[in-house]
Amino acid sequence: MQYDVIVIGSGPGGYVAAIRCAQLGLKTAVIEKYSTFGGTCLNVGCIPSKALLDSSEHYHNAAHSFEAHGISLSNLKVDMKKMIARKDDVINQNTAGITYLFKKNKVESFQGIGSFVDKNTIKITKEDGTSEQITGKNVIIATGSKPTSLPFLPVDKKRIITSTEALNLTEIPKHLIVIGGGVIGLELGSVYARLGSKVSVVEFAKSIINTMDGGLGKELQRVLKKSVGMEFYTGHKVTGATSKGKTVTVTAENPKGEIISLEGDYCIVAVGRTAYTENLGLENIGITVEERGKKITVNDHLETIVPGVYAIGDVVTGAMLAHKAEDEGIFVAERIVGQKPHIDYNLIPGVVYTWPEVASVGKTEEQLKEAGVKYKTGSFSFKASGRAKASMDTDGFVKILADAETDEVIGVHMIGPRAADMIAEAVVAMEYRASAEDIGRICHAHPTYTEAIKEAALAATSNRAIHA
Repeated sequence: MQYDVIVIGSGPGGYVAAIRCAQLGLKTAVIEKYSTFGGTCLNVGCIPSKALLDSSEHYHNAAHSFEAHGISLSNLKVDMKKMIARKDDVINQNTAGITYLFKKNKVESFQGIGSFVDKNTIKITKEDGTSEQITGKNVIIATGSKPTSLPFLPVDKKRIITSTEALNLTEIPKHLIVIGGGVIGLELGSVYARLGSKVSVVEFAKSIINTMDGGLGKELQRVLKKSVGMEFYTGHKVTGATSKGKTVTVTAENPKGEIISLEGDYCIVAVGRTAYTENLGLENIGITVEERGKKITVNDHLETIVPGVYAIGDVVTGAMLAHKAEDEGIFVAERIVGQKPHIDYNLIPGVVYTWPEVASVGKTEEQLKEAGVKYKTGSFSFKASGRAKASMDTDGFVKILADAETDEVIGVHMIGPRAADMIAEAVVAMEYRASAEDIGRICHAHPTYTEAIKEAALAATSNRAIHA
């Protein structure tokens, strides 16, 4: 065999798996079909969207908050070309970083589409039509996902677009219609709402971010409506979208069964993502994919039905999150060399990078009620936080759920400033099975946003928050 491990795909799961394999002394190769490494996350997902979120937040603060801080500006305007160029530079820095890490760790890379000839032989088809073959003792499938398409919603990539095209608009939409009230739709919608677009979100479920704790969706919808004027059509079933000239018309059925119509100049279809498992030649080694979602079935060791062939990240069951894929990549690398790693899927945090940010880990109240688990809850509002008052970020709250008998923390849900970073404290606490009282007794620096976590923990422990 030429290689100990061949990794197909260089997204967060793939490149992390490759680097860890190399660290463990395995001769490793990565196959990537695009000209840059990093997959969806670094090129058209997590990283570029955060770059635009930061840029748009700066503009929004300059337009709406600076005066209260005693800073006066005039002739404020957005240079979209410059904003997009900065976003592209951020992408280039990150993808170049992976190139450097591959060289540092002696990971060999190939550009082209990788497909199975047999379980140890991978054919690499290049852009010019030529091909070559490499062999490996183990193969890790890390090909990620792509935006889900709906048969009645044809994407023309001009006016009816996906998240990919939304990251490269050269103008600020007058009226942006977002189909899907999940993470992707809300993040991109908030980018353009901050820049001045009217943004309408159409969501089939009764609430936005409906996979997270119910209280988070209610608060986020309230704040986005108040702060950037986003409007929401929850409980609406989209029935179609058409584009004519510079006008997009979206039709939907409201909860009463009536048809409504929305007109805008752009429409983002953000109804989820589908595993990218096409053109892998899986049929050549006897692997079939699930009919819905196109995902690959694996066992508890992330190994497919074919020994030595593994799958990680968006192509397997579970949340489609970059950090989940990274953990799985490390898990498989360590399994291959005989170690016994562990992943607790209950402790993988979810984040929405709007402002305020939303973050969650563990069980939601809805899940605990459905399971009949007795629990207690403690909440603390950022309105009572000294640090939040100082930065004018008083929207949101922290909620801690603890077992009614043992006081062990079983869920933490927050919406507020820097929640994406603060959730790590909750993950650490839950990893070590901390009680709410444990968190309440830890000294938190003052003034900080994380004091809200301590106060929520105190509230869950005999209702003894100090500042509530």
